[in-house]
Amino acid sequence: MLRKIFLWWNDATIGALFDIGRRGQFIGDDDYGNRYFEDREASLEGRKRRWVTYRGYTDASRVPPDWHGWLHYTFDDPPTYAPLKAKAWEKPHSPNLTGTLWAYRPQGSLAGTGKRAASASDYEAWQPETDPGTPPQ
Repeated sequence: MLRKIFLWWNDATIGALFDIGRRGQFIGDDDYGNRYFEDREASLEGRKRRWVTYRGYTDASRVPPDWHGWLHYTFDDPPTYAPLKAKAWEKPHSPNLTGTLWAYRPQGSLAGTGKRAASASDYEAWQPETDPGTPPQ
């Protein structure tokens, strides 16, 4: 119970789960274990609100394209009724690793080794011929 209260980044909060349980109906889930819900009644705008509860760490990049389209009202029917056909050139989903230990760190970045390879066009600072504090003669 305390985990639900204080570790909101690992799952939906108690308030969100209560609200979804009271107002929403389960629509389906994806291969990653995320669960999708839709409001039982339309709002004043005429649309039903849609939610996702993530399994594990909350990261929006873990929503597959077909479910993303449904969440943002691009598709009327959820992928459980009308799944998208994958193209031959499409790659499987990979999560956004920015901000994690597995993020890409190019050579010379401060998060990596911090040492940059020497270059032929390294910058050399300009040096004045005279001291700027001395008056001209």
